[in-house]
Amino acid sequence: MQETVRIALDAMGGDNAPGEIVKGAVDAVNARENIHVFLVGKEDAVRAELSRYSYPEDRIEIRNASEVITTEETPVMAIRRKKDSSIVVAQTMVKKGEADAFVSAGSTGAILVGGQLVVGRIRGVERPPLATLFPTTKGVSLLVDSGANVDARSSHLVQFAKMGSIYMEHVIGIKKPRVGIVNVGVEEEKGNALVKETYPLLKECGDINFTGSIEAREIPFGGADVIVAEGFAGNIILKLYEGLGAALIGKIKDGMMSTARSKIGALLVKPALKETLKTFDATEYGGAPMLGLNGLVVKTHGNAKAKEVKNTLFQCAVFKEQRINEKIKELFAKKAEIEE
Repeated sequence: MQETVRIALDAMGGDNAPGEIVKGAVDAVNARENIHVFLVGKEDAVRAELSRYSYPEDRIEIRNASEVITTEETPVMAIRRKKDSSIVVAQTMVKKGEADAFVSAGSTGAILVGGQLVVGRIRGVERPPLATLFPTTKGVSLLVDSGANVDARSSHLVQFAKMGSIYMEHVIGIKKPRVGIVNVGVEEEKGNALVKETYPLLKECGDINFTGSIEAREIPFGGADVIVAEGFAGNIILKLYEGLGAALIGKIKDGMMSTARSKIGALLVKPALKETLKTFDATEYGGAPMLGLNGLVVKTHGNAKAKEVKNTLFQCAVFKEQRINEKIKELFAKKAEIEE
């Protein structure tokens, strides 16, 4: 029997809360017996949404939180002042061990700040990064950092590479995942000061499979399994990737509907095209976990709908089953022993 994973889900975060968030939770518990969800938010609103569905009532609970942190608020001030917000209440549950994971589509800044101030970092982790899975022609790759730390040092990037490798090996199942650092060329001497300083450090790491620099054009073709960057470049890559993907899919659909002949062709290729496009649907892969915290914190897209919420809850279950946090703690404990 699978071990139950307890997830504190921010029912008030995101553009489609609480409706799509609640539906995602219901879909998840109906699909898997090892998921228990705490819906954290304004009780009346959450209960009204829940009343629309049938689900195992012993695996969804409501935790009232009277406040909501909006995207317009300053993250640090909001976390400190709004102690009864859905984000703070849910992350406190993780800190206290009442929940194994926290998931939210709400304010990215507040989630990141709360992750560090409320949940706390694993000892030895300098900066927890956001790790985002995205589709490539070879499967999926992990971009780390995808936006948590817009300024970073070389030591941070080395840690990103190590934690990202653990995630890819044990969650995705890729043995010795290839690690590449984002650069403007593949030659070792190229890059800005940060990349030039980080490259030899990654090259010396015996516990990762570093394959050198990766240019942005190679990312969609699966040029590396773990793609390392500071959060500024990483977030630009991610947003461009998502925007371009949506634009291309839109153009393909428009082209297929442009003439009577193309419409007939569209009917013939629709099943195969639908299956192909599914592999490039970011919602299939869940949210972006913050690696290196004392508990799992996962950020989903602000416009997340039920499908992405459900898949993110599934992702949390795999994270726990594969003991990702324990493996990261072991990694940094060994590092501390060596340094002592």
